[in-house]
Amino acid sequence: MQRRMPRIRVLAVLALTLAALLTAPVAQAAPVLLSQGRPVTASSSESAAFPASAAVDGDPGTRWSSAFGDPQSLQVDLGSAQQLSQVVLNWEAAYAKAFTVQASTDGATWTTLYSTTTATGGTQTLAVTGTGRYVRLTGTQRATQYGYSLWEFQVYGGGGTTQPGDVLLSYGKSGTASSYQDDGACPGCLPAKAFDRDPATRWATSATTGWVDPGWITVDLGAPAAIHQVVLQWDPAYAVAYQLQVSNDNANWTSIYATTSGKGFKETLTVNGSGRYVRMYGTARSNGYGYSLWGFDVYGTGGNPTQPPPAPPAPHFPGTLVWSDEFNGAAGANPDASKWTAETGPGVNNELEYYTNNNNAKQDGRGNLVIQVRREATPGSACPPDPISGSTTCQYTSGRINTAGKFSFTYGHVEANIKVSGTQGLWPAFWLLGANFFSGTPWPNCGEIDIMEHVGKAPNLAYSTLHAPAYNGAGGVGAPYDLGQDVSAGFHRFGLDWDATHMTFSVDGNAFQTINRDTVESTRGPWVFDHPFFLILNNAIGGDFPGPPGAGTVLPQDMVIDYVRVYQ
Repeated sequence: MQRRMPRIRVLAVLALTLAALLTAPVAQAAPVLLSQGRPVTASSSESAAFPASAAVDGDPGTRWSSAFGDPQSLQVDLGSAQQLSQVVLNWEAAYAKAFTVQASTDGATWTTLYSTTTATGGTQTLAVTGTGRYVRLTGTQRATQYGYSLWEFQVYGGGGTTQPGDVLLSYGKSGTASSYQDDGACPGCLPAKAFDRDPATRWATSATTGWVDPGWITVDLGAPAAIHQVVLQWDPAYAVAYQLQVSNDNANWTSIYATTSGKGFKETLTVNGSGRYVRMYGTARSNGYGYSLWGFDVYGTGGNPTQPPPAPPAPHFPGTLVWSDEFNGAAGANPDASKWTAETGPGVNNELEYYTNNNNAKQDGRGNLVIQVRREATPGSACPPDPISGSTTCQYTSGRINTAGKFSFTYGHVEANIKVSGTQGLWPAFWLLGANFFSGTPWPNCGEIDIMEHVGKAPNLAYSTLHAPAYNGAGGVGAPYDLGQDVSAGFHRFGLDWDATHMTFSVDGNAFQTINRDTVESTRGPWVFDHPFFLILNNAIGGDFPGPPGAGTVLPQDMVIDYVRVYQ
């Protein structure tokens, strides 16, 4: 919902480019677990108690179990094509005697990585070689009269871009650049922003002197280091031609990587060099602007590394209930003040309502919260002109409540059971906003996760969308779900599964959209969703997305919330 001053760019969907200029062989690192928490499908499940997702949830106490027949399959989507090195199968007693493991880049053409007709169950660790986005296990002969059952299906790969013992060397280090931008379009876009591990801040060359070639940025690792990997997360102002260079004195440079066909977005580069200083030296820009990096991460050994903050703990789905509101208060009671705060004043995004101090948000005594939009002028207020009356005094009231300062969370499953309002110009929503928003981080840098938005002009659709600095407003990443009937006709459960690698949105338990982190980073821009977010419920009228109310608008309109629940 929060779309103040959106910065919308036209971004082409480009493939992730991996390139390397090696002067010596690089040892392989330990394989990386790629499959945990990824979208997974199966030919069948014995019952709802044994879903396909249980095989990739990282919990050895949950399992997938198929129907009692041959053949059966289990398929995981890794999100993008990966180099594969190992598959681990942790069988329950109902194992496969004969099975194949296959990989595919497109889900249509498959390559066999492993096949056997003499398996004995237990835990099987299979060395494989291949590339694929999708990995499929197909059982063709059961060892028992039951089906096929796996505690865990783990796919490993990647990890070949660093060496054992490599760490992040560039975090928090000082940097210098050919120039930097610090103006209204990009305030504080200093070199250090490329090394702060904040995906919502960036370095950019000066808008007055820096839109020229060459342009460069250097990081001081604090001491000489062996450098094995560099990860560049580009803004759309990226380098088509550039070098990665190393130096021990910040004066004499050696090139360890060069390209004339950079593709922007996220580039993960295997390199081999040594030096205290590492420089990106751009010689050809992608467009008429300068050079800009959200992130410039250097990995290797030596240097003087600073330990970055720990990652948030991974959730287990469906998880344990950690917060909820069932709205079981008395009729006419305000939302629970220990959980919710009312936001007051005019809306944003050219909306027409004035949000009241819970005058429009009341519990109904039947286990619901009702947020009502009604035609009701607020003297002394200012809104965009009302298309019906022409008045610039806010002609409508509604409610907007949030949990900021009272409850926020990182990762997990969140859902709400809601009956939306539905008429021309209405815009009910259930969404999350980065908890740092009220401490000074502006939108869209704080990140926004829209679990449900509904607009009266599209009665059958519920929208789920992500917003971040590189993709926001009309350029957000997401999609609508078509219920095949008016969403406002009844209650529906709007849900989100969220971890460090993906977000899966669902309606009434039907997962309709999974947004993978690596896909977003390699096609749209940084992933800014690894920090706490708070909950918001509101019922807007008018604005950029739904359009204005008109002759067909029926008021008052109620958004009715049965419950909101968060699991981790």
